[in-house]
Amino acid sequence: MAASVAFVEYPKCSTCRKAKKWLDDHGVAYADRHIVEDNPTAEELAAWRAASGLPVRRFFNTSGKLYRELGVKAKLDAGMSDEEAFALLSTEGMLVKRPIVVGEDFVLVGFKEPEWEKALL
Repeated sequence: MAASVAFVEYPKCSTCRKAKKWLDDHGVAYADRHIVEDNPTAEELAAWRAASGLPVRRFFNTSGKLYRELGVKAKLDAGMSDEEAFALLSTEGMLVKRPIVVGEDFVLVGFKEPEWEKALL
């Protein structure tokens, strides 16, 4: 059983609510963090990306209104650096893909049950 993890979420997000219920149902201890009120810093995001092994694009909430309004996909396609991406993500929690679970030696982005079971159970 994993030690307590950080659960970074937006409480109104249905996927986050489903993920939180999954954590509760499986007895996983977590510290809750509101992604808008306590937005991840560029440094945290860089560390999480490194720990997750995922491309920086996976940290963007691509279905969000703000993502489209800011034309982020075009900026990424045009070669936005990881540093620029983390700086942009750190300005607004609604740009960040959620939920994020941060463990001692892993980071999960989004809610995919098989990944969560493997890392958390």
